[in-house]
Amino acid sequence: MSELRVATAGDDGTVGAAVEAVGGAVVPASEADALVTFGEDALVDTALADPEVPLLPVDAGPGNHSVPKQRVDEALDALASGEGWLEPHAIFSVAVGDERAARALLDVSLMTREPARISEYSVRAGAEEVDRFRADGVVVATPAGSAGYARAAGGSVVVPGGGLSVVPVAPFETMPDTWVLDADLTLVVKRDDSDVDLVADGRVVGSAPAGTPIEVARDGRVEFLRVPGVAATR
Repeated sequence: MSELRVATAGDDGTVGAAVEAVGGAVVPASEADALVTFGEDALVDTALADPEVPLLPVDAGPGNHSVPKQRVDEALDALASGEGWLEPHAIFSVAVGDERAARALLDVSLMTREPARISEYSVRAGAEEVDRFRADGVVVATPAGSAGYARAAGGSVVVPGGGLSVVPVAPFETMPDTWVLDADLTLVVKRDDSDVDLVADGRVVGSAPAGTPIEVARDGRVEFLRVPGVAATR
């Protein structure tokens, strides 16, 4: 880039100062070569708005492939020198029955509304039922979100372009299985001993009635910017 032109979202002043330090300019999103997001909420909100330029996440939490705040100047200097590369990430839609409920960048989960109340869940990949289990909930994480809540629950960290990490939350068994599935998924609450919330990217977006399929399907993509020599937040 001859001049680094970036837009920002959620900036506390750190990004703007770092852009100016490398001879760049903060501009409106319609004029930008990149969009720097500060924090996880800004990353999620910006990604789900289908930006036309790639995102550079800053301090966006574990698993979001983000630049630590204290190294923003290094990352922007690398971008200004043309050293960055693009990393595509899928965005997913979530539907309850025939009704679209949300989109998600990081993860989707079904969680019993009352703490420590177990429900029964079914996970299907395409036409195949992968498993049925009793647990407090189940989380489905994208590669961008797989090092967050899903990892804390015992799941795998998935490389960009990989499948979905599916993890039972507090399952009623001693050696639960987890999966990485490269297919659109269907989740179903098989028992309604307790109300079950539908959560997308950490926000409650509805409920999951017993017997109603919850479809998680690819619905677009967003590109992250990565730069050499700057460790991503994990």
